Amino acid sequence: MRGHDWINTCLPDELIIEIFRRLDSKSSRDACSLVCSRWLRLERLTRAAIRIGATGSPDLFVHLLSTRFSNVTNVHIDERLSLPLPPVQLGRRRGSDNSAASSLKLHYVAQKNGSTSEETDFDSLCLSDAGLAALADGFPKLEKLRLIWCSNVTSDGLTSLARKCASLKALDLQGCYVGDQGLAAVGQCCKQLEDLNLRFCEGLTDTGLVELACGVGNSLKSLGVAACAKITDISMEAVGSHCRSLETLSLDSEFIHNQGVLAVAKGCPHLKVLKLQCINLTDDALKAVGASCLSLELLALYSFQRFTDKGLCAIGNGCKKLKNLTLSDCYFLSDKGLEAIATGCKELTHLEVNGCHNIGTLGIESVGKCCQHLTELALLYCQRIGDVGLLQVGQGCKFLQALHLVDCSSIGDEAMCGIASGCRNLKKLHIRRCYEIGNKGIIAVGEHCKSLTDLSIRFCDRVGDKALIAIAEGCSLHYLNVSGCHQIGDAGVIAIARGCPQLCYLDVSVLQNLGDMAMAELGEHCTSLKEIVLSHCRQITDVGLAHLVKRCTMLESCHMVYCSGITSVGVATVVSSCPNIKKVLVEKWKVSQRTKRRAGSVISYLCVDL
Repeated sequence: MRGHDWINTCLPDELIIEIFRRLDSKSSRDACSLVCSRWLRLERLTRAAIRIGATGSPDLFVHLLSTRFSNVTNVHIDERLSLPLPPVQLGRRRGSDNSAASSLKLHYVAQKNGSTSEETDFDSLCLSDAGLAALADGFPKLEKLRLIWCSNVTSDGLTSLARKCASLKALDLQGCYVGDQGLAAVGQCCKQLEDLNLRFCEGLTDTGLVELACGVGNSLKSLGVAACAKITDISMEAVGSHCRSLETLSLDSEFIHNQGVLAVAKGCPHLKVLKLQCINLTDDALKAVGASCLSLELLALYSFQRFTDKGLCAIGNGCKKLKNLTLSDCYFLSDKGLEAIATGCKELTHLEVNGCHNIGTLGIESVGKCCQHLTELALLYCQRIGDVGLLQVGQGCKFLQALHLVDCSSIGDEAMCGIASGCRNLKKLHIRRCYEIGNKGIIAVGEHCKSLTDLSIRFCDRVGDKALIAIAEGCSLHYLNVSGCHQIGDAGVIAIARGCPQLCYLDVSVLQNLGDMAMAELGEHCTSLKEIVLSHCRQITDVGLAHLVKRCTMLESCHMVYCSGITSVGVATVVSSCPNIKKVLVEKWKVSQRTKRRAGSVISYLCVDL
């Protein structure tokens, strides 16, 4: 700085810290930390969360980060993520920090080089119990910890963490092979624990979960268990006995039966969210939920093969506060069960029916008649639902904002016209492989649904340019996907370009009639475009691509595989003209050596040998 440094002279630490906390972007905060040593120190005090990979040298990174960010309360470590070097800044900029970082790094490298076992070398690339102990020492204020697929972490590391991080409120152990001893220690020490995820924790048995339930029963509000073969009804009985405050339960297991769910239903009266994928449950389990869980707001049932409409009727009779219902691959449910939900749960706002082949038009009709507050409806692989059902939804559900239709072969233009005229607040419409829906239905949407911003019409052969022209005249889209709609060509996309200048995402893949004229119009009008998918568009050439990127400087992603008119020149044009580009998907042979040197990190290949 030239002249007197008034900011550092006049402003106290507390005020500068508050200013840093109000900065929205990480890049802005990083820039502030480079101003001077005082700002670097204060900015570090504002960091409450860190997210790192557990591949490379995670134990080293935990040591470094714990010495620099003392106020962190939220740590996310994911072994699936790559670990970049920049977050720890091992440069020469800060002398004291640099010496400590260098010594730690040298210690790690020496330790690694001294190993003669390949298995030991591999283990050193993953978070270990030593790293977890360092995390506990460095972040004593820790409240949220996610350890995703950290396979080298054991009960010893979890025990040391539990003893030192008594304020822990949320713990995610997905894919970690921890044992009962570690989970029991969490139950004994972390009395404020509210959220626990145990997906794919194969080392756990009923012993660990029972001890945890006894220890944190008063505070636990959310529990997720999936693919834990040794956790059975015994654990669920303990949860029902001790966890009276439980609000969210997610179970995915073939080893849990009615007995366990009955215990939870009777013992957890405040349950609001219940997600079940347990093939051995029957109607008795749902009857217990309907009778006891009167505060239930979200229910998701996946792959149920042993319960019928009787269970769903019990939910409709008892769970009057239900707002969100998902039925996926429930083969023995019929219109009768959905009618019971519609008449009993009139506060329903979200409904998804996926692959329930015995649910048809009558069930959806009852939803349209009774559920006036419905805002989102998803019908996937429902061959028996016809136009009449959606016509009733259009008449009765005036607040509908999102509609998803996938492989519903009996739904056509008449249904879409009814939805368009009745649901004028529609903001999101996603349709895929509904071959009876054509121009007429989409034109009606363009004429009536002025709030529509998100439109996806994929592989609908009867939708053409006229439909997009109507959408462009009536709606201001931000997201558009018309992949596989073969009747759409330049005219429709040009209309979108001129009518929807705020467009951010566009997928026009597999459009054989789309050419350079549309690309030129997109480049001229849609300057906010960030992602575009052009794959399998054979008439688009380097010329069109040059027009597209000329003004679309915000473009971040471009997919253009199997575009025979695009060469290495077009690829180079995209890379050189778009300063924000992050991903270019293209055949390998279309990337020149110069382009590889210039932007190799953003190039992705569909197949190495193409």
